[in-house]
Amino acid sequence: MESARVATDDDLEQIVLLARRGVAELTPMRGGATWAARDARPEPLDEAFAALLERDDVSVVVGTIDDVVIGFGVGRVERLRDGRDHGVVDELFVEPDARSVGVGEAVVEQLLVFFAERGCSGADALALPGNRATKNFFEQQGFVARAIVMHKRLSDADTESGPP
Repeated sequence: MESARVATDDDLEQIVLLARRGVAELTPMRGGATWAARDARPEPLDEAFAALLERDDVSVVVGTIDDVVIGFGVGRVERLRDGRDHGVVDELFVEPDARSVGVGEAVVEQLLVFFAERGCSGADALALPGNRATKNFFEQQGFVARAIVMHKRLSDADTESGPP
């Protein structure tokens, strides 16, 4: 049975493995190379996730099937300039073979509860422009687009928008 729970130190090894799989999956997608270089959590991931587990403004959640960790999510609370708190889903990954069975939904639900308990006025999550499945998933969870990031290639080192 699928479920989600707050992660513990015992989950760190699996979370790191899943996080690396998530980066590997997203990097070749449209927008993924810049996302990986700019926004993906930097190594060493074991230290990074261990530190996240200690923070009060962050929730690390694991998704399971029959108590086996096959997904994870990270949500953090940030303070907006107008004083409101806002939730941000920084990471969400579920093993491809375990998608569409409710694990991702359970993880997001846990993160939304975390945000609500901390008085957040809303929550954001990122979907790369070519990743229709992720966009559809978040829309099914009640998220709507509130911004679109536009990008222009300025050099051959930038692989995001095709030939110059």
